[in-house]
Amino acid sequence: MTHALLTSLSDRKAATLVSRAQNRVVYAAPGIHAGTAAALVELKNNRAGVSITVSLDFDERTLRMGYGTLAAVDKLREADIDITHSPGFRAAILIVDDEGWSFTPTALYLEVEPQSDETPNAIRLSNGQVRELLLRLCPSAREQAIAAAASPGEASRLSSISLEVSELPIFDVHYEEVKSALEAAPPVKFDVARQVRVFEPYLQYVEIKLTGAAIQKHKVALPKSLQQLATSKELKDRLRTTFDLVEKGSSLSSKDMDEKVAKLRLFTPSLGERLGRVMLKSARPLFDKRLDELKAELATFQDRVKQELQTKLDDSRDLVADHFLPIALVSPPDELVARVHPINAETVKRWLQRELEKAFPTADKLIHEMRLDAQFKDVTWETLNDPDFGEALKKAFPHVDWEKPFHDYKAAGEASKT
Repeated sequence: MTHALLTSLSDRKAATLVSRAQNRVVYAAPGIHAGTAAALVELKNNRAGVSITVSLDFDERTLRMGYGTLAAVDKLREADIDITHSPGFRAAILIVDDEGWSFTPTALYLEVEPQSDETPNAIRLSNGQVRELLLRLCPSAREQAIAAAASPGEASRLSSISLEVSELPIFDVHYEEVKSALEAAPPVKFDVARQVRVFEPYLQYVEIKLTGAAIQKHKVALPKSLQQLATSKELKDRLRTTFDLVEKGSSLSSKDMDEKVAKLRLFTPSLGERLGRVMLKSARPLFDKRLDELKAELATFQDRVKQELQTKLDDSRDLVADHFLPIALVSPPDELVARVHPINAETVKRWLQRELEKAFPTADKLIHEMRLDAQFKDVTWETLNDPDFGEALKKAFPHVDWEKPFHDYKAAGEASKT
């Protein structure tokens, strides 16, 4: 009977092959899954004398990619099956008795395992290839081959062949480090990750924030000792318990910047208050260009504001101090009497200035707080399962064909169940 050279090798099929072993199993791969591990444990418990060699890249990153599971490694350790650690190993070899396969391990974070020979991921090895790999992967097979060599020369040749996987065991310290890392931040569910990734090329959540630019909205809280002394009609609109830093309609207003940020948000239509704002990833390059241009305009705005703002702040502070000066001279508050002597126009003016300096920010501080940021987030599983998401998306982007991503999303979910 001629066997196909190309075939598929999944965890389920590997487990079936392992269960048939009579003499030897060699498994070398980045990780191991539950079915294969269970078959190895059953083989060890029920078929004495079978040699079992397992070599893995036992690493947090490997497990997060879905090359294997910690639970499968636990099964092997509990059954006292030795496992060696081969850092960075990404090939995969399975040898059962005299048969062998080289296969591409599947990262379940990216896709499901192939289950049909119509989508092969493995190559059946020849008898010669199996023998050569045993010398490089299995210490016991190498020793047996050397002992059974037909001549001293052949024994010498076999002895010169080095093992090509690590013989380091997975020490308890290493195991606990990996286990603790996975417990602290558990891997995502791979079926969920695959479904969410269907939409990653299409959409991205974007939140645009312009902060600190609205100088005209900044207010300062006046010292309590001064709050009840205001009588001037000139200050009526600006002076309550707070004081407007600049007058309404000031040239320092951020109105123009606010309008440009609003225009930038045309790239990110809202799906509703609950679902937030999203952007087509196809529009991302142009969005980034517009964002950079607007950041450059904000820098120019900052330079202009910086030149004028400190003068405005000083004028505003002087205006308040001048307003309170005659009032404080006639009816000095307790705070003033307790700290100033003698009380005259000069000393009271200095006291007022110091009190107001505590409340008024500097221009540098206000300029430093000006920022334009865009935060990007990918679509989540929770969003995709929101009953309103699909309709909201089609309404926000009516000229985009959403049938394909939603079809692929559904197909990814169905594939995970097979």
